[in-house]
Amino acid sequence: MTTCDERTVVGGVDCHSQVHHAAALDGTGRRLGERAFPATQPGYEQLLVWLRGYGPVTTVGVESTGSYGAGLTRYLLQSGVRVVEINQPHAHLRQRRGKTDAIDAEAAARKVLSGEATSVPKETTGAVEAIRQLRLTRRSAVKARAGALRQLGDLIVTAPAKLRERLSRKTLPGQAAICARFRPDRQRLADPVQAAKLALRTLARRIAALDAEIAQLDAHLEQLVRATAPRTIALLGIGPQHAGQLLVTAGQNITRLHGEAAFAHLCGADPIPASSGKTTRHRLNPGGDRAANSALHMIAVVRLRYCERTQKYAKRRIAEGRSKREILRCLKRYIAREVYRALCVDLAHLDVATAA
Repeated sequence: MTTCDERTVVGGVDCHSQVHHAAALDGTGRRLGERAFPATQPGYEQLLVWLRGYGPVTTVGVESTGSYGAGLTRYLLQSGVRVVEINQPHAHLRQRRGKTDAIDAEAAARKVLSGEATSVPKETTGAVEAIRQLRLTRRSAVKARAGALRQLGDLIVTAPAKLRERLSRKTLPGQAAICARFRPDRQRLADPVQAAKLALRTLARRIAALDAEIAQLDAHLEQLVRATAPRTIALLGIGPQHAGQLLVTAGQNITRLHGEAAFAHLCGADPIPASSGKTTRHRLNPGGDRAANSALHMIAVVRLRYCERTQKYAKRRIAEGRSKREILRCLKRYIAREVYRALCVDLAHLDVATAA
């Protein structure tokens, strides 16, 4: 819980793309004021000056620290102000008081004051943020390529028979390679055969361009990830893409997590208590970062195939009556512990190198 007295100030900010709405409370929870500021560098400065006008600022709760509030979060941290990440206000609050930016900002400040919100936002000024940005771009290119391949397949299905017979390859990438060499007659585009040739060639060349873009991003990402997390990427079954995802999930300031159990919870790889009365049991965690959970799953699958120690563990658990699905869940939890320890070492070295 935040240590405050009547003379100190706790802030709350509801962030949007153009305007940030701030509210100020004193240490006893009394509302001091609320005001809107532009989402610009001068606006961030005005917001902090306004908060400090009520007294010493102990903590500011900010919504959307990874999106609309990212710029404000960076400015406040650089100014020496403690920032706490705020999730959306509880639905009960909106049912009782309604929904306005001022209400949301005040609710953010009260979450900080009560100690309900304690999450430290991710650091977005280092190599891990660079990896996140490149991964985001790569993911959009992969989705665009998949969409173009599906559309190519649909066009081939409805293309004239004479044209379909030329596409002898069985796979869509192979068919795209043939389509890229089509030479349509642009003077006869009213002919469905020539129009289909132009459409298929256009899609095929788009796919080739996206392939080149993905390969280029993969090369940059591999270089960045190997330099940032050499210990993590050296673990069995962890390649640049999996390591990059786990880095982004943890954040460069991994010390914001309380331990490997918190990291496993963040990845959705920990069992959740689901007990009631005389029944004591756990269930699968459906939350967390599902991309990180998928990365852990694929690492476990690779280890089941290539790691002798993992294979022995699986045989022992099968003899105990466990299913393969349950074994994979257990393996993900163990891998999360191993990855967390490796990431702590890698990111500690990265911080030392950055400081030097």
